[in-house]
Amino acid sequence: MTNASESAQFCTVGGVMTLDQAVEWREQLRAAGKRLVFTNGCFDLVHAGHVRYLQQARDLGDALVVALNDDASVRELKGAGRPLNDQDDRAEVMAALRAVDGVVVFSGQRATSVIDALQPDVYAKGGDYTVDSLNPEERAALENAGAEIQILSLVPGRSTSSTVKKMRDSESNGAKRKLRIGVLASGSGSNMQAIHDAIVAGELDAEIVAVISDVKDARVHQRAKDAGYESVYVDPGPYKTKLGEAAQKEIADRLKAAGVDLVCLAGFMRMVKPPLLDAFEGRMVNIHPSLLPAFKGLHAWKQAVEAGATESGCTVHYVDAGMDTGSIIDQESVPVLADDTAESLHARIQEKEHILYPRAIRSIADKLLGE
Repeated sequence: MTNASESAQFCTVGGVMTLDQAVEWREQLRAAGKRLVFTNGCFDLVHAGHVRYLQQARDLGDALVVALNDDASVRELKGAGRPLNDQDDRAEVMAALRAVDGVVVFSGQRATSVIDALQPDVYAKGGDYTVDSLNPEERAALENAGAEIQILSLVPGRSTSSTVKKMRDSESNGAKRKLRIGVLASGSGSNMQAIHDAIVAGELDAEIVAVISDVKDARVHQRAKDAGYESVYVDPGPYKTKLGEAAQKEIADRLKAAGVDLVCLAGFMRMVKPPLLDAFEGRMVNIHPSLLPAFKGLHAWKQAVEAGATESGCTVHYVDAGMDTGSIIDQESVPVLADDTAESLHARIQEKEHILYPRAIRSIADKLLGE
């Protein structure tokens, strides 16, 4: 293998290059029988974990090219508060690292076009990914290129999200900070609206920092926009009742990037499983339209009417790997009237939900903030 200084002779000054220059360089490497390693990412705050990861990647071949998301795509992926450093600064820092031979800045959320052009021999990704959780479009491009996919171990305790969290905590300078809430919703978002209304009314010391939906045209997007929040659609994958691994990874990354303390499911119609659930263990809650453990699953209000129940209600509970089986935080009861239909009962339960959810969040806020 050559070292970085030997392969850098093909680079432009500083190692930052256009895609066309990178392709020309790649052809020179191929002609010399050298293996090209490729990775991509935002690399917003370069830390020791990144440096060690990039060195591991470089050791897999003879040269390493890093594709950096441009500023617009970082905002799309990470939210309005990112990037912390602009693309020129990020590229300059990345190119200065000993392990990195070349840097390409690309637009769009996916590096598919760069992969198609460079045809790398090896693709490296951090251990927070699995092969199955790679973006399907990028994975298909890598398979078409015949690239060897290598998942590299992470350095414990080193991540951009944890670094940003430390910065935010230090900025509070000892003052009590607001709870940062991320909302997952599939429908109208009425419970997101209830949380927002409680915040505006001063009843809940919190802020909504992420709104994510698995339904592209869900009404929650308009509600979020009207409330001044950015909302995003994440393709849930091929399954009807659960998230695909790539979707789980993207949602977890977005929530982490936003510095979310608590994830609130608000009419989210898919089961949440590891690894997304593991990323927010003890920090993910759901509201369910029944007095759990009664009437779990879909259309609980309809189940109550059909069972001839005299009482129903709603429950806020922690999310675990089961269906509506997590520990109960708070509940509100609703009588089932003799002339109730499923629709009329559901409407009265929703009224209670909008009171219960902010109250339950308030009751666990101090615990979540470590106070």
